Amino acid sequence: VKEVFLDSETAIGLISTPPGPYPQEAVVPPKEMTHIRDEINRITQSRRMLAHGLVSPQLGQADLDFMDQQAATLKIDAWKAYTGAAAKGFDRGWFLDDEKIAYPMLEKARKPGIKRFCVHKGLPLGPVADYNHPRDLIKAARDFPEIDFLVYHAGLLSVSAPKPTGEIPWTTEFSQMAKQAKLKNIYMELGSTFGQLVTTNPTACAHLLGQLVDAFGADHVLWGTDSIWYGTPQWQIEAFRRFEIPSALVEKHGYAPLTRGEKEQIFGLNAARVFGVDVTAKRNETPKDYLSRMKMAYLDDGAAPSHRWYGWVTA
Repeated sequence: VKEVFLDSETAIGLISTPPGPYPQEAVVPPKEMTHIRDEINRITQSRRMLAHGLVSPQLGQADLDFMDQQAATLKIDAWKAYTGAAAKGFDRGWFLDDEKIAYPMLEKARKPGIKRFCVHKGLPLGPVADYNHPRDLIKAARDFPEIDFLVYHAGLLSVSAPKPTGEIPWTTEFSQMAKQAKLKNIYMELGSTFGQLVTTNPTACAHLLGQLVDAFGADHVLWGTDSIWYGTPQWQIEAFRRFEIPSALVEKHGYAPLTRGEKEQIFGLNAARVFGVDVTAKRNETPKDYLSRMKMAYLDDGAAPSHRWYGWVTA
């Protein structure tokens, strides 16, 4: 709360989690993600936080049943998937265009009305990097046009210098594929990707943004910071405000300059449209004593300390 809402200009956030052996055993399970969302929204009496649910289609019917529970009971705002992370009992990841494994899950995803599907792509996670390549989104997005697919990290393979042609590993290839396919239900998210590139390789950052806007449109690029991994997101907000695609790259590659209006779209108007957020609604400030209020709510709800010791234990 302090890092995101008090120390930055962020108006609305979305809480996510790294994966686990089962969705219920993720680093922050869906039940806790939605609890955090509900606490923040309750204390502010306005919509300030959204929350992911989690899917792992390799688990078959057990995953489908848990999806029902997340939609009906937890009322999640979007699904989150990690194609490079294997569920417990599996030694490899999976692909979104696998009709046997992924399609039953996608069928289930569009039925409860939660048709926002976020998927970790790029920044390889898991033992086999290829499962993190975004190419499998083309067929899945074509076969499920009702679902909005949000490609986290914009499919970037790694933070490295672009080739002389401006090619960015994985992202360039996928952007060209999507442009040819003329799909309108794929959105490219910038979490970690912008923050890392703008500090280590601004030229690669310019190529990436130029290619994303060209292939998907400025109205299909979504702001993301991956905070609080990187502390408060304010430094990334200020960096994006200042960032410009160099005129030499604009002339050589035909990139469109980033206008103020396009930056406003990327900063939040695009995501607001996808998530059904009313941007004109009044949002109450997060109280400065929010943590104290959380503690009071915890005590009022019947405090139950575990007395567990976290640390190194010898056999």
